[in-house]
Amino acid sequence: MLKSNIRSLVFGIGLVGLAVSVFIVNQSFKSFTRNYEPLSPVDSAIFNRPYRIPDEVSFAGERVPLENFDTRESLDRELLVTAFRHSSTILIIKKANRYFPIIEKILRENNIPDDFKYLVAAESEFSNVVSPSGATGFWQIMAATGRELGMEINNVIDERYHLEKSTEVACSFIRKSYEKYGSWTMAAASYNSGRASVDEQIRIQKQDNYYDLLLNEETARYIFRVVAYKLVISDPARYGFDISAADLYPPLSYTELKVDTAISNFSDFAAKYNTNYKILKFLNPWLRKPYFSPRPNKEYFIKIPDEGMRTRVFGGNSD
Repeated sequence: MLKSNIRSLVFGIGLVGLAVSVFIVNQSFKSFTRNYEPLSPVDSAIFNRPYRIPDEVSFAGERVPLENFDTRESLDRELLVTAFRHSSTILIIKKANRYFPIIEKILRENNIPDDFKYLVAAESEFSNVVSPSGATGFWQIMAATGRELGMEINNVIDERYHLEKSTEVACSFIRKSYEKYGSWTMAAASYNSGRASVDEQIRIQKQDNYYDLLLNEETARYIFRVVAYKLVISDPARYGFDISAADLYPPLSYTELKVDTAISNFSDFAAKYNTNYKILKFLNPWLRKPYFSPRPNKEYFIKIPDEGMRTRVFGGNSD
């Protein structure tokens, strides 16, 4: 009897303790959320809703055969990955607004379809990164390929970091690939893996359509990743990104200064044009050292920020 009473007492104390704990947690939660508006059903659904693939999708004017289950599921995978890489994809959308005008102009001048601008998002996310294999810059160009196509690449100057020149080189590669394969989709695939790799698989599999070829995983995903970026960047709201025009990174304003003589100190050079070393290198990442040694009889153009560029970008009023 005594043991039974003790058990009842302990059980009662436990219930009281649990009730007090629940009360404290509830009050704490109310205090924490007092200044925050609750998510609407629409907001909540965004984080769990798979996005539907449009009925018709194309790359560079070439139709993506979504009636094939493997094609549809491959695009579905990349679209989900892109749409739910929230912070990374937001940065890509923001940066695209700054760099697309430069890339679009060069693609247009070289008669390359506008959709190839989305390759940059897939290759480097608009960053001057270096891959483990040594591919460098926005367009991820290998040193051997760059030199073969006329780029200057050394420890002082590396034109793979030069957006305009690297885009020109990419256009040259893409054009030659298109002339070889007769398909913009295959040209894009070969940009990722190289023509030799594509040629080998065409020979082995006796197929010449990207969507019918079994390729290495990176290249097999590549076109679908590019198309996913096309869908998301061109219509962010459809894929859950609430980004206003004011959120986008605007293009930078600068003047190109022709230089054909050596510069011994970029800090002094920058000061001469009312800027600093940091901003000068941001605009000219192809200049790899604190000094400049040009090749004889070659002209170079260094970007100098326009007056007030650094603060005017986001509405500031002074330098």
